[in-house]
Amino acid sequence: MITYSRQRKQLGGLGMKCEYQEIAKHALNIRKNILKMLCEAKSGHPGGSLSATDIMAVLYFGHMNIDPKNYTDPNRDRFVLSKGHAAPVLYATLAEKGFFPEEELMTLRKLGSRLQGHPDMKKLPYVEMSTGSLGQGLSAAAGMAVSGIVDKKDYYTYVMLGDGEIQEGQIWEAAMFSAHYKLSNLIAILDYNSLQIDGDIRDIMNPNPIPEKWEAFGWHVQNIDGHDLKQVCDAITKAKEEKNKPSIIIAKTIKGKGVSFMENKVGWHGSAPCEEQTEKAIAELEERYNG
Repeated sequence: MITYSRQRKQLGGLGMKCEYQEIAKHALNIRKNILKMLCEAKSGHPGGSLSATDIMAVLYFGHMNIDPKNYTDPNRDRFVLSKGHAAPVLYATLAEKGFFPEEELMTLRKLGSRLQGHPDMKKLPYVEMSTGSLGQGLSAAAGMAVSGIVDKKDYYTYVMLGDGEIQEGQIWEAAMFSAHYKLSNLIAILDYNSLQIDGDIRDIMNPNPIPEKWEAFGWHVQNIDGHDLKQVCDAITKAKEEKNKPSIIIAKTIKGKGVSFMENKVGWHGSAPCEEQTEKAIAELEERYNG
């Protein structure tokens, strides 16, 4: 049997501090840019991008050891957006972090753009994995985690999954693999907004009970509110403290979070807002933030 062992130091990201007011501001900017870029493109996926925004803001501005000026650092943390159709939240987060100019967001889905409808690692070198074919991201992330152990690196690998995506069998093969090899440097986050393109996940292919399944596969499991910045931050910290098994954070979220006419509406899974709707949504986001 192949076994992996390592002595992992405290990674820089573990000691980072979540400044919640600052992270909330980043989340606001990310949401606004998601809406603007989708409006400009006239296509894309707002619902699952908005539901994942608070998680992404905490990761990139509160935990991840990653530097836009040195994004090839072999000790950098890795992030895989397994639910690749939510590419707008990844692009908006990368721009907010300073990986590329915010103006480039307006090229989403345009011919020749680096910002395609799904993340493309050949076009954007700081995208760790090309995704979009659902179910594959956890396998890729597990491979990155194994590489970190073999190469005696201290980085963590994060992967965001969709709740509809865990209907895919490959997810559970990767889950079994990750637990078997005790990949404690692998942290999965489930964007549990309960809606997929065809409706409620329970009606399409019910994956419940979700926490119990991951526990049965040998994972460290936490259940949180995915829009509570402190809960997200604390859960990631606890996952980093786990030394014997991979971790999954099951984050209960709201599809289209932050925009009242999008929240919990399955029709906004893959429909872009028009200019009037975008202006209304941005005004509402700003009012909520200021309030």
